[in-house]
Amino acid sequence: MSDSINFNIIGIAHTPYKQKFGIPRQPGLAPDIPGTLVINPPFNREEAFRSIEEFSHLWVSFVFHGIQQNKWQAMVRPPRLGGNKKVGVFASRSTHRPNPLGLSVVKLESIEIKPQQLLLHISSHDLLDQTPVVDIKPYLPYSDAIETASNGYAPAPESNLYEVKFSKQSLDFIDRWQHQQAENLKSQLVSILSQDPRPAYSKDDPQRQSYGMKLYNLDIQFSIENNCMKIDDITQI
Repeated sequence: MSDSINFNIIGIAHTPYKQKFGIPRQPGLAPDIPGTLVINPPFNREEAFRSIEEFSHLWVSFVFHGIQQNKWQAMVRPPRLGGNKKVGVFASRSTHRPNPLGLSVVKLESIEIKPQQLLLHISSHDLLDQTPVVDIKPYLPYSDAIETASNGYAPAPESNLYEVKFSKQSLDFIDRWQHQQAENLKSQLVSILSQDPRPAYSKDDPQRQSYGMKLYNLDIQFSIENNCMKIDDITQI
């Protein structure tokens, strides 16, 4: 038996997340961030997706493309353990895996069929822009959601989210900015930053209080003040 398997890339994810920093650590944490799965030919046939609109959520299998390939680690430092404790890679959702495959549940907003093109519009995702998609399956709540399952060392996210404030400069920019995918940029920024996207190792660094992330074609500059996330400035890249 061969020790390798070839996959077909059935589609590409187009999302506002242009870098890993700022992406929620799990899907569903920033529910109002839009995204689109553009299906590649020959898989973009209408009959291949017939009845998919009957499901509210989908499993998306994808490739971690924004990492160094062929460099897996047996032990990793999960963010939920503060980045200070190691666990086995198969006891984590780390991207540094023998096979860089990811699996996320996303919300299906709509399906759009055009000549020679099929699009799945989604939300509640954690996909980096240009992520290659290798499979799509319906999410079945009666079998996929197990009420008695244990969370291990990764309990549910805390309910006490960070407060997010906006400078006058950032609010002025939001009022002027127009983008076909962003109906409410302000609420999208709140959903991302309230989760505290900073890596665990930087949270204890008193010298670093300013950060930047890219969303859409924007550079978002924010800082930490008294346990509050403050968006200082937004500029177009």
